[in-house]
Amino acid sequence: MNILITNDDGVYAEGLLALAREISKIAKVTVVAPDRERSATAHAITMHKPLRVERVNLHDCHVESWMVNGTPSDCVKLALDALLNDAPDLVLSGINRGPNIGTDVIYSGTVSAAIEAAIYGIPAVAFSVAAYENVSYDYPACFARKLCESLMEKKFPKDTLLNVNIPPLDDEDIAGVLITHLGNRRYKNCFDRRQDPRGKTYYWLAGEAVEDLGDTGSDIWAIKNNYISITPIHFDLTNYEVIDNIKKWELEP
Repeated sequence: MNILITNDDGVYAEGLLALAREISKIAKVTVVAPDRERSATAHAITMHKPLRVERVNLHDCHVESWMVNGTPSDCVKLALDALLNDAPDLVLSGINRGPNIGTDVIYSGTVSAAIEAAIYGIPAVAFSVAAYENVSYDYPACFARKLCESLMEKKFPKDTLLNVNIPPLDDEDIAGVLITHLGNRRYKNCFDRRQDPRGKTYYWLAGEAVEDLGDTGSDIWAIKNNYISITPIHFDLTNYEVIDNIKKWELEP
């Protein structure tokens, strides 16, 4: 089995290294990842400057690896169209430091890399740990390996990726695995207005997450209750339920 791994935290990120080491136990792994952190780049691709690729050696991880001066989506497109001789059987993105739940998936470079693979018709999984500080990737990487082994025996849904969020807990404290829907996670944005040494005003974006914790069965609810959340996502954003209603508007050209 051939597996491509990427992320948005950069090619040397601990989460990616842990994932690559664990997955290399069961598959041939290739890493193509950004040369630095590219969090919150969403599905951006590079069009107005060249993409540069460099082979790298990852610490204690003997897999073929490249770093790219682009976004996570760039990395997947470049790998599939230029770097790899054969399409991978599976694309993994992560393991991300911090959750990708609810509406965060719209901004997430981690999830967007998996979406890019799904656009190519390749099964893909995005992995995140729901913590930012003192993160241990040992159990999440082990779970990722077990999930990939299970997926080898399953028929993967077409045009779909799996968004996996894992609580920052030891394995014995995990309540279980839930198949979830995206919850409602918005940000109460706060722009901090400052001045630079030359007296010019600039703004620093901060934000406080506002979550709907009562939405049972959502990815947000699952993480708050110590479950691993697996959310199937597809990239068709059409709201089919309102198509017939809008047709009744009888809009004229």
